[in-house]
Amino acid sequence: MQKPIFLNNVSLYFSGKICFENFSAQILPNSRIAVMGNNGAGKSSLLKIIKGDISPSEGEIVNNKNIVFGYVAQLVREYESLSGGEKFNKALSAAFAKHPDALLLDEPTNHLDLKNRQSLMKMLNFYKGTLIVVSHDEELLRNSVDTFWHIDNGQINIFNGKYDDYKNTVFQNRANLENQLHSLSKEKKENHKALMKEQQRAAKSKQRGEKFVEQKRWLPAVGDLKASSAQKSSGKNKEAINNKREYLNRQLSSIRIPEIIKPKFSLTAKDMGSKTIISISGAGAGYENKIILHNININVAAGQHLAVTGNNGSGKTTLFKAILNFDEIVKTGTWDAPAADDIGYLDQYYDGLDTEKTVFETIANLSPQKTYVETRDFLNDFLFRKNEEVNKKVDVLSGGEKARLSLAKIAVKTPKLLLIDEITNNIDLETKEHVTEVLKEYPGAMIIISHDTAFLEDIGVDYFYEVK
Repeated sequence: MQKPIFLNNVSLYFSGKICFENFSAQILPNSRIAVMGNNGAGKSSLLKIIKGDISPSEGEIVNNKNIVFGYVAQLVREYESLSGGEKFNKALSAAFAKHPDALLLDEPTNHLDLKNRQSLMKMLNFYKGTLIVVSHDEELLRNSVDTFWHIDNGQINIFNGKYDDYKNTVFQNRANLENQLHSLSKEKKENHKALMKEQQRAAKSKQRGEKFVEQKRWLPAVGDLKASSAQKSSGKNKEAINNKREYLNRQLSSIRIPEIIKPKFSLTAKDMGSKTIISISGAGAGYENKIILHNININVAAGQHLAVTGNNGSGKTTLFKAILNFDEIVKTGTWDAPAADDIGYLDQYYDGLDTEKTVFETIANLSPQKTYVETRDFLNDFLFRKNEEVNKKVDVLSGGEKARLSLAKIAVKTPKLLLIDEITNNIDLETKEHVTEVLKEYPGAMIIISHDTAFLEDIGVDYFYEVK
């Protein structure tokens, strides 16, 4: 019979960075655990620690020696000639062939089309062993797990229950933290006023003592005594106030609230009107030696969201290339689409970003009419606030930062048509929320390739077009 796995005070550090500290938990047989957190939080490393592939920086793992693990990494290196989805299926089959006691999966739904996603969900629901999965996929989180390990701010918090209950708890915790933050900030201001008052009171007391000595109403010795007493009293008050200030600063620095993006677009729904933005009829698309798509009929008006679905390799990306007028694409039929400058494109690799530019240059070049201050204010809305953040080169940005900058580009020079190709692959839940917030507000026409049904629902898809 499989024994529990114990994690005793496990910590993980990377080159001065604390991923998490002093995490203790037990993994009972048949547990179904989701590991969550921002990119770079240490999720993948935690899977490897549990499996025994790497050692924790501190702490220990007990009773995992005789357990058979099945493991599929986020990036499958084998099977070079296959697509991402095919690689994953091969690796998953190899993992299941071991008849594992525990199955460890790292972002398993990335690169899977709808059909393969559904197959994976069924397999996970039939699997009776221990499941530990790193994922930001809400469908998987909702249907396949009942325990959540959330890595945040150097700690791992455990929640037992359903995903929607977990989300509600996180939402409530956020509201509580915001209230606490507001109260602490208010208290800090009052504390500062108290310190200023105390300094003024001490200064007045000293001046009064000196004045009384000058007027010979007090002997110098009495004045010195009074001044000394006032100084001691002032010192005690200042010490108490400074202690309170240090306490408040510690409290404030320990609070981390995921921030919300509130985008401002250069075009509004009023500017867009309700006219048809793109119309394709009786059309085909493909390459010189092969037409892949036949009889395409699509009409999308401003404000409408169309999801393009279909299995991997069915031609969804070819459709986007045809809309974007790629040179290698051969088209037939009628294609009435906006000019290239009026089409925006977002994909999981952020190909639209110039890696040689800084964050500031990326936005400033698109809006030369904005002053330096206006550009900084605009970037502030997309959570680029510090000098070192806005002066960073694109090639050193994290995935989440690249996603936010790509969204900022769409907002500062808003296209009439936005094409989105699997943008939720490889991003954490916080970044996914940022993407969702902006796309919900985007005023133009949108065509989305995505297999993430929860994401499509959140951004308000109007209708679906299946490519076969």
